[in-house]
Amino acid sequence: MASTGVIDDYVTRLSRTLKGPRGPKLDMVTEARDSLLDTAEALEGDGLDRAEAERVAVEEFGPISEIAPGYQEELSISAGRRLAALLFLSMPLTTLMWSVIWRIFPADVADYAARPGWFVPVARGLDILQMLTGVLGALALVALGRGLRRIRRPRIITRSLAVFVWLMLPVTLALGAALTYGSHGPTGFSDYPPGIGVGLVSYTFMLLQLYCAARCVSLTRRRPVTV
Repeated sequence: MASTGVIDDYVTRLSRTLKGPRGPKLDMVTEARDSLLDTAEALEGDGLDRAEAERVAVEEFGPISEIAPGYQEELSISAGRRLAALLFLSMPLTTLMWSVIWRIFPADVADYAARPGWFVPVARGLDILQMLTGVLGALALVALGRGLRRIRRPRIITRSLAVFVWLMLPVTLALGAALTYGSHGPTGFSDYPPGIGVGLVSYTFMLLQLYCAARCVSLTRRRPVTV
C-alpha cells in the first residue's frame, strides 16, 4: 500500500538532519524507511488503519533527536574509512610515480653535481613521510573496520586522521618546493610530459585528501541535533 506521508515526512527530516557521504547516508535512510514500512504493514495487518499504523511505527522507531547521533556516528566512520583508503592508495602510489620519473628523466650530469648536500636527505625524508602516511592510512582503515569491536570512540580516529592530513600536506609541499629549488629546475623538466602528468596526478590527490579531511573534521565536530 502507498504511504500516507507520516513515514515519508519522518524519513525526509532524518535525511536532512544527517550529514555525511552520500552513498552510506542514502543506504541508512533507505534502510530506516524500509524498516518503518515493514512495521506499519504489520500493524496494519493487526487492524490499524494506514495512517495510525505509520504514526505508531514512527513512535516506536524513536525521535530523530535520539536516533540521529547514532546514524551520524556511522557516517563519520564511513568518511574516515574513505580518507584512510585514499591515503593508503595515493601516498605510496605518488612516491612510486615520482621515483620512476626521476629514474627515467634524462637529466644532465651537471644538474646532479649542482644539487646541494641536503638534497638527498630531504628527498628521502619526503619519501619516508609519504610512505608512513600510507601506512597510517592502512592502520586507520583496519581500526575503522574490524577494529570497531574494540574501539569505543572511533570519532577520535577519524578526526585525528583528518587533522594529521591538514598538518602533513603543508610539510609535503614545503619539502617538495625545497627539492625543486635544490634541483635548479632541473633543465628541461618543465616541458617533460611524464613529469607534468605525474605532477597533475599528485596535486589532484592532494586536493582530494584536503577535501576528505575537511569533511571528516566537519562530521566529527560536536553539535546539537537540529530537526
